[in-house]
Amino acid sequence: MSIRTLSSREVYRNNWMRLREDVIERSNGERGIYAVVEKPPACIIVPLERVEDETFIYLVEQFRYTVGARFAELPQGGWEMEEVDPEELARGELREETGFIAGKMTHLGNQWIAYGQMRQIHHVYLAEDLKPGETERDAEEHDLEVRRVSVREFERMIVDGEVMDNCTIAGWGLYKLWLERNR
Repeated sequence: MSIRTLSSREVYRNNWMRLREDVIERSNGERGIYAVVEKPPACIIVPLERVEDETFIYLVEQFRYTVGARFAELPQGGWEMEEVDPEELARGELREETGFIAGKMTHLGNQWIAYGQMRQIHHVYLAEDLKPGETERDAEEHDLEVRRVSVREFERMIVDGEVMDNCTIAGWGLYKLWLERNR
């Protein structure tokens, strides 16, 4: 290991995250400080619907307080629990945000989110055979809108900066690579 932790202290904690500050020593003997945000596991879902020769994707659009604007993104989130079944979490988040129940869920892989400053894993799932149901949104999701767009339109939205969420873009990239491998 090239970095050794000499000490660690909790700076802040709430129901969604923990912030700790570590005093570290690098392999060259130099000391420093690392601030680390720790969050429970989360998931991102790629909900697809195929209709004849066209594929559609479902996005959620909501106001994101930290950047002061509304954005479209893939359904995603966590349950503020360290131990959770990833597929159950993905199915739950999909249902909570969109109301959809997936007949088929495929695990595409895992991704660390911003691991230069945060310790949180994202489990990425493809959701297919979607059946409508009731949403169960959190208070933060009161203004959430579900959007159905063609894959072509979704990719245009990414390139044109309408979709700026890095987790959405990374999840989509993982799906595209998975699709290429599994054709």
